[in-house]
Amino acid sequence: MKWHKRMLSLLQQQQGKKVALCVDTSTNEVPKMLINNIVKLFEQLKPDTLLVQADFKIRSITPIKSDTIKYYTHGKSSYTLVLEWAHEEKIDTLFYITDVTGFIPDEMNTVDFELFWLVPDDFIPHVPFGKVIKVA
Repeated sequence: MKWHKRMLSLLQQQQGKKVALCVDTSTNEVPKMLINNIVKLFEQLKPDTLLVQADFKIRSITPIKSDTIKYYTHGKSSYTLVLEWAHEEKIDTLFYITDVTGFIPDEMNTVDFELFWLVPDDFIPHVPFGKVIKVA
């Protein structure tokens, strides 16, 4: 429950900022109810958040809505396109729900926006930049 308070605080700090929430859709072996609850939290507290669904490519970018997530079973994910999109769109803060096992190019060692990796697992991987929040 510690992550709930942290997320509430972070979302309150995002007022007036351009925010996106990305969901890694590369596998359907994820805690779907947990992810839907996180999306609903954004929906209620920051309804102007953009919802990005991506795996090895960006599948969709829409206004936030928790019942629109479509998962795939191939297990391939890359964060490059989403991170480049966030830079181009001048996103202030990107929240990324993923297990952080996808591809990040070696030459990409920083981003020019605030980035939070929301990891719905007990295992917390090392990330090259941004901050990890365990939401399991």
